Amino acid sequence: MGKIKSLSPDNSALILETLKHRFEKNRIRHQEMNWDVIEKRLQIMPEKLWTLHEMEKTGGEPDVIEKDNDIYVFYDCAAESPIGRRSLCYDRASLDARKENKPKHNAIEMAAEMGIELLTEQQYRKLQLAGNFDTKTSSWILTPDEIRKLDGALFCDRRYNNVFVYHNGASSYYAARGFRGILRV
Repeated sequence: MGKIKSLSPDNSALILETLKHRFEKNRIRHQEMNWDVIEKRLQIMPEKLWTLHEMEKTGGEPDVIEKDNDIYVFYDCAAESPIGRRSLCYDRASLDARKENKPKHNAIEMAAEMGIELLTEQQYRKLQLAGNFDTKTSSWILTPDEIRKLDGALFCDRRYNNVFVYHNGASSYYAARGFRGILRV
C-alpha cells in the first residue's frame, strides 16, 4: 500500500489560506458555496490538500467552480495554462514515440502523479464560463480513444471571445501548451 501524500501543518495552513483568499476574491465563480464547509472537508482529506498544493505549485491557481451533489470540484483557474505543466506531449505512448527532442514529461502521467484529471471538452467549456482562460496559451484536454488510437490528441484555447477545440499529433509539444486539471473533494 502506498504512502498517503500529505503536507506539513505549516504547508497545510498556507495552502488553505491561499485557497480561502482566492475563493473570497472570486465569489462570482461559486456564489452558492460556503468556504467553511469546503475547508472542513479538506482538513480531513490530507491527500486532497496535497494535490491542491501540487496544483498551486505548478501554477494552476485552483478554485472551486462547481458543486456536483455533495462533491466540490476544483479547477485550475490560472489565466493561462499552468506554467509548471507546459512543454509536455500528451501521454506515455506519445513520449515514447518521439525519437529526438523528447519533452521532460507527458500530460496524462503528470496529472495522475498530482492526483488530478485532465479536463474534458465539456469541463473546459464550463471553466470558460467562469472567466477568460488560455487567451495566449492552450491546454491539452482528455482525448477520446478513437482519436488517440490514430495518434491524435485534442487541445483547447480561447481566441476571438470563443472557445476552440483543435487537434494535433499527441507527440507534439509547445512552450505555450500545457494542461489543466480538476480535483473532486
